Amino acid sequence: MLNTILHGTATDRPPLIIAHGLFGSGRNWGVIAKRLSDERQVIAVDMRNHGQSPWLPQHRYADLAADLAEVIAAHGGLADVLGHSMGGKAAMMLALSHGDMVHRLMVGDIAPVTYGHSQAHHIAAMRAVDFSKVERRSDAEAQLATAGVDKALQSFFTQSLDLKEKRWRLNLDVLEAEMSEILSFPPVTGHWDGPALFLTGAESTYVKPEDRPRILELFPQARFVKLAGAGHWLHADKPREFEATVRAFLNART
Repeated sequence: MLNTILHGTATDRPPLIIAHGLFGSGRNWGVIAKRLSDERQVIAVDMRNHGQSPWLPQHRYADLAADLAEVIAAHGGLADVLGHSMGGKAAMMLALSHGDMVHRLMVGDIAPVTYGHSQAHHIAAMRAVDFSKVERRSDAEAQLATAGVDKALQSFFTQSLDLKEKRWRLNLDVLEAEMSEILSFPPVTGHWDGPALFLTGAESTYVKPEDRPRILELFPQARFVKLAGAGHWLHADKPREFEATVRAFLNART
């Protein structure tokens, strides 16, 4: 089963499962998870091939959804689910394939569509880090900077750095091999009728107006909210606003 980080204790409300994006981990969500745990238990997961979770040969959304379903089954069988980017696609796939396990769905800055950008250059930059010259995270960040990685991503990537073992807590080989699957979305049919929130950054281009018909086809009850001043990493750009929006949606009566 996926590695989980528990915040708070179980209540009479469904727990909140948080699924991070590509190259991330459950630890990235510590502050927001802790704050939201004042009303319900929050379970931040490491997705497969990330963090402390198992390294497996496939990284497809049907598999990622099954992983999340296994976590939910171990925590009562019903959960609210929040996913960002890759984790958002996994959360959507979970709702479409295991709909009875999802109470409320929140998707952070991603659509159920195929994207054309590549992450190959980031994988190459991480592979190029010379761990013999890494004693602290800043050493790795300096090498990533030399490879052309943006400052914000340097810090983000090195959160998945195992300094003691001198390695990445990312299965770069599988993530690279499965990148086309990660960037796409399965050609699913059917829909999920539960309450869904699609939360996007106003400065991000990941969710476009032309994506809304497909979102509404799959999630007829979808609501759309944009966070001003936020990009793709909206939870990092505007953490308090992101938390408040998620909290309001979780506590809504309908």
